[in-house]
Amino acid sequence: MKHLTGLLRALAIAGCLGGCISAPIELTAQTQQRLKTQPPIRFLLTFDDGPSASSLFNPTQSVLDDLAHNPLLPGIKAVFFVQTRAPRAGGSEIGRELMVREHAQGHLLGLHTATPWHTNHRSLSPAQLEQSLSDGSADLAAISGAPTSLLRPPFWNYDKRTFAAYQRHGLQVLLTDLSANDGKVWGITASPRRRANLLRQLSEVREQIAVGALPVVDGVIPLVVTFHDLNRYTSRHLQEYLQILMDSARATGVATAEKPFYDDTRQLQRAVMARTVRSSAQSVHLPGMWNWWWAGDSQ
Repeated sequence: MKHLTGLLRALAIAGCLGGCISAPIELTAQTQQRLKTQPPIRFLLTFDDGPSASSLFNPTQSVLDDLAHNPLLPGIKAVFFVQTRAPRAGGSEIGRELMVREHAQGHLLGLHTATPWHTNHRSLSPAQLEQSLSDGSADLAAISGAPTSLLRPPFWNYDKRTFAAYQRHGLQVLLTDLSANDGKVWGITASPRRRANLLRQLSEVREQIAVGALPVVDGVIPLVVTFHDLNRYTSRHLQEYLQILMDSARATGVATAEKPFYDDTRQLQRAVMARTVRSSAQSVHLPGMWNWWWAGDSQ
């Protein structure tokens, strides 16, 4: 029964991520008035699962190039949640070189996995989890010269046990407000409804912004956005994604800061820490189907 439930969940989420997307929430006069009292937003870009180990048209390299050179804000700084020991990611020579480049260019490195595969932390034994977190922290400290303080659990999934382990290792959990839904879903990497997806999600987050539910850092509201730099589709369309975010803000009535993305590493660090999850009991909301996906799991 457990395996059947898992299969049904997988089929449902695959269909939802690739298919039906609801229309944006209507902007009411009340929400519009409330937004006038709130600071502007700044998109905080994050990338999961990389860096790519590919020697041919490396998508992580392309992402880094586009962050550095784009028409909206050259020199964008992002957070890369990396797989430090995955053979097709940071466990490769190319991957390690890219993590060094990410740090050197002012991006933040956070831990995603330190296992050979994209393994859910909840499936690891206590000893395996401890070893994984120790290995990943050491891998990133060897690059940056200091222990990382950031972690994003694979599949966004954690419980009281894994969260307590993160805290013992000085790791803070960062989730997301918006997701491009560009991770592999049954082998699919394209995102034909990428604009409708982000527009709908931002209309939902706008309702939180309007009532002051999100923290303000350095005069702006950091809005966390998640992409996957292993995805070649994402890397080929990253500049378009940046424009979609700007267009979605205008369409939903949300004001963006003069600099709509982060280009200062210290400001990025402060914004990230303000958006981390403080307790395993803290109520969180993930975009799309992810809350439903884990609804049956005890937190």
